[in-house]
Amino acid sequence: MQVAISVDALAPGLSGIGRYCLELVEGLPTDPRVSRLSCFRGDTWLSDPHVLLAAATPPLRRGWRARAERWLRVGRFPETVVHAPNYFLPPWAERGVATVHDLSVFKYPETHPAERVRAFEANFRSTIDRAGIILTDCEWVREEVIAFAGIAAERVVAVHLGIADAFRPRPAADLREPLGRYGLVPGAYGLSVSTLEPRKRIETLLAAWRNLPATLRQRCPLVLAGGEGWRNEGLLARIEAAQAEGWLVRLGYVPEEDLPALYAGAAVFAYPSCYEGFGFPPLEAMASGVPTVVAAGTCLEEVAGAAAALVEPEDVDSFSAAIGRLLTDEPERISRRDAGIALAAQYSWSQCVEKTVAAYQLLGD
Repeated sequence: MQVAISVDALAPGLSGIGRYCLELVEGLPTDPRVSRLSCFRGDTWLSDPHVLLAAATPPLRRGWRARAERWLRVGRFPETVVHAPNYFLPPWAERGVATVHDLSVFKYPETHPAERVRAFEANFRSTIDRAGIILTDCEWVREEVIAFAGIAAERVVAVHLGIADAFRPRPAADLREPLGRYGLVPGAYGLSVSTLEPRKRIETLLAAWRNLPATLRQRCPLVLAGGEGWRNEGLLARIEAAQAEGWLVRLGYVPEEDLPALYAGAAVFAYPSCYEGFGFPPLEAMASGVPTVVAAGTCLEEVAGAAAALVEPEDVDSFSAAIGRLLTDEPERISRRDAGIALAAQYSWSQCVEKTVAAYQLLGD
């Protein structure tokens, strides 16, 4: 089959969706069922989509829409699958596959920029109506999409994402130099990797860390890594206060190549997000051999299973207690570490690509 994939999610400083898109771009040509892979962004054909990852993207050749409409129209070329891995099928695609990562824009619109909410309100239904198959990152979101959109269950397929091989346990000796660049010591900090936006509930994590005994906070400060986010003025003030008290380190955006060492050096990983579509950071932490605590009542119960400690997302005291145990109770630390490594090993990008192509084939059924 021929596949045309939208690469609008590719940009410097890959997001989770950007990583998913890149893995598909690189993995689909290796599947024997895919005879040709073509990449587009908007109206533009890209012979090498990796140029979008450069800090300075060169001008892109435009004017591809007419050819795209002629070549990719599913009614005329049924062997061509148009895949939109970032929610929205292009307007010219009469049919195709769209990946819906979550419904947070509809469930928690107050946690998103207004322009994003307007874009979903204007375009989401059109994609749902035109997509022959809708992919989700987990069964949890699959069931949400079926109920929310009112569509047949057989049109929605859950395909778990993968965890890169770079996320693995590492000896402390291998971590001292990369962590030293950030002023960190292996095994002497807690970690959360998250954009600073309301849905991630970082305020809960700060309150939980503040509840820890002062000696434990000083011995193991909380490190926050992630992009600037939005609607976070109050959170930023709390972060500054915690930094002034000496038990929080804010790194901001961390380059992708530094993340494996940052994860592997953490003593504990915490992720209080109240809603996710998959949850890369907790699984990357577990793959790195780090005991992990996450919010219950989300898809993380599916993807992290019993390997992570589960806590209600707004329960500060329970989060604090779970973090304290993972920092001080060695048998539980070892148990969570080993269970997390075993669980994360089940998630591979090769499996994601294989099951994605299998979903493409359903368009012909």
